[in-house]
Amino acid sequence: MIRSILKVALREWKRILTFPVYYLAMLVLPPVLCLLYAGIYNKHFAEDLPVAIWDEANSPLSRQFTFMLEQTESIHITQQVQSEGELQAMLRNGKVMGAIHFPRRMDEQIKSRQPVYITIYTNVSYLVPAKLLYKDAAQVLLTAAAGVQLQKLMKTGMPAGKAMALVMPVQLQSFTLYNPRYDYQQYLVPGVIAVAMQMMMIMVVALALNYEHKTHSLGELYEVCNGSASNAVIGKSLAYLSVAWVDYIMITLVIYPLFAAGAQLFSWGLFTIFTLLMLACISVGMMVSAIFKDLLLACDVGIFYTSPAFVFSGFTFPRWGMPWYDQYYAMIMPLTPFVDAFFKVYFMDLPLRYVRLEMAHMLLFAVIGLPVAMLLFQRTLQQSTLQHA
Repeated sequence: MIRSILKVALREWKRILTFPVYYLAMLVLPPVLCLLYAGIYNKHFAEDLPVAIWDEANSPLSRQFTFMLEQTESIHITQQVQSEGELQAMLRNGKVMGAIHFPRRMDEQIKSRQPVYITIYTNVSYLVPAKLLYKDAAQVLLTAAAGVQLQKLMKTGMPAGKAMALVMPVQLQSFTLYNPRYDYQQYLVPGVIAVAMQMMMIMVVALALNYEHKTHSLGELYEVCNGSASNAVIGKSLAYLSVAWVDYIMITLVIYPLFAAGAQLFSWGLFTIFTLLMLACISVGMMVSAIFKDLLLACDVGIFYTSPAFVFSGFTFPRWGMPWYDQYYAMIMPLTPFVDAFFKVYFMDLPLRYVRLEMAHMLLFAVIGLPVAMLLFQRTLQQSTLQHA
């Protein structure tokens, strides 16, 4: 049995290297996509975002605040405007990502401890840049305003500690964990590659069994697997899994470090959950290939099944915020448990015992998909032998 499985795996490797439908999708596209995605996010961070200043105060404090804003990582002052209409026009035209308005008499109001309304405009159609702009601007302006009050109290002879307690009675400490600088490349590239790998693996494996009909090689496969569908399915699965390992090594040890300043994506924990993801995708693809003999229909099913995976997986939007039926639909896609495990293993650097449920979920696809594929393909093999008899 083992010898037969190895023969099937070797035969499938030869087919992968021979047929463009296989080697383009499994050996060429994954590294190309990694190069493309890593290159897109090569800048890593949203830095020096263009911001306009509407300064009606035109005072020493407003100029000091503007200088402090310019020192932040995300804000780069590029425009000075004179009216709200001009400011909004720049936001609409995309010349600036945000704007800040200093009102008239701002200095007097701050020093006399009267309410001051400094307005921050952000273009929230760009979600992450808008949040970064608001975060940095709010931090600078609140700190600067508190500093003005602190200096005023200390000039009256009040001790610094007491003055600080009056100005800021509650001090907030913020810890941004796991991706504190909002690194686009660190967050998006591995996830997008996993989505692409899931889609390509299911699409290719959906042709693993039924493509034998088109190439008129079912009789050859029957001889190699000794008439056993389990040998054929397991051998083919091992071949596709080994191809996925080759892709993983190329992406994590060669291509990704080129764009990540030498940092490696490879880890044994990530390799384990990636292997389970690929095994789950192979199982789904084998089942589809055994059910649908028509190649076009099998591809359509694969596209319909994999296309919404990125949205439903929870990678860009939390699943608990989705309707209940969408949450259930998300659970029948291999990418969903992988994303949960990926966050814990890759970002949080947790050991695999924290992702036991996710790993069991991915194994469930193999437990269901492979036996179904074996049962259905056994009938196909038997029918083929009867036709040739």
